Amino acid sequence: MSHATEQTSSEAHAAPMEAWDAIAGDYDAHVAPGEAGIATDALRLAGLKAGDRILDVAAGTGGLGLPAARLGATVVATDWSPKMIETFEARVRQEGLSSAEGRVMDCHVLDFADDSFDITGSQFGVMLVPDQQRALREMVRVTKRSGRVLLIAYGNPAEFEALHLFVGALRSVVPNFEGLPDDPPPLEFQVSDPQVLRTRLEQAGLTHVKVDTAHEERLELRSGQQLWDWCLGGNPIPGMLVADLSDPQKAVVKQSLDAMIRERANDAGVAIVTAPLNIGIGTK
Repeated sequence: MSHATEQTSSEAHAAPMEAWDAIAGDYDAHVAPGEAGIATDALRLAGLKAGDRILDVAAGTGGLGLPAARLGATVVATDWSPKMIETFEARVRQEGLSSAEGRVMDCHVLDFADDSFDITGSQFGVMLVPDQQRALREMVRVTKRSGRVLLIAYGNPAEFEALHLFVGALRSVVPNFEGLPDDPPPLEFQVSDPQVLRTRLEQAGLTHVKVDTAHEERLELRSGQQLWDWCLGGNPIPGMLVADLSDPQKAVVKQSLDAMIRERANDAGVAIVTAPLNIGIGTK
């Protein structure tokens, strides 16, 4: 498949900015809290130091930016969704993080001078964009010489347990639902192969690229409602999938999720649901 064909196909899977605006509050409430630990681990792998200047690209409500600011970095967080940035800035004010600011910006065209940041990163953000190669080149451009670029994305979709639980529950009311497309895969999984991620980082102009596959995302769930909220709050696509369901059908899906969570729960009533991660880091 040519790059032009790949990009056109990918754009068909991309949700509009307004759809991301619509879920900003739910993302902050149901998704972001569980991502902070992943971000902190990744920032340490990238060698973040107090006083570093870091750019969080396609930041959502501050996936990398808030943890980086808490570690003493000076942070600029960008996202094309104004509501996501508003939510980030509200968090900054709430926590008194005076060294962090947000800007509404398209990650494909970053409005910063060359060589501006010690670390430029994205957690579950640039993995989603239609022209990832262009976004990565922009991330490299605005990073200082000898600085690092960091990308956190999902690994093998076959091991993404929350997704498969959601699809399974959806089939309880839509038995012929086909599930994930394979060619091209959803944007979330365009760098699920660690070698593809490594290649894209190298093609963007980075050296000494490493892809860490030892980390995973872990959700601790006590109910199907929690998983429903996490899925619909994390990406507009699940909300689109259930938009045409009636309220009784949605209730059936949640009941199915509840049963799945109960079946997996430990003695404390908590089900652990995991997803593999690729953490790519390269040096400019």
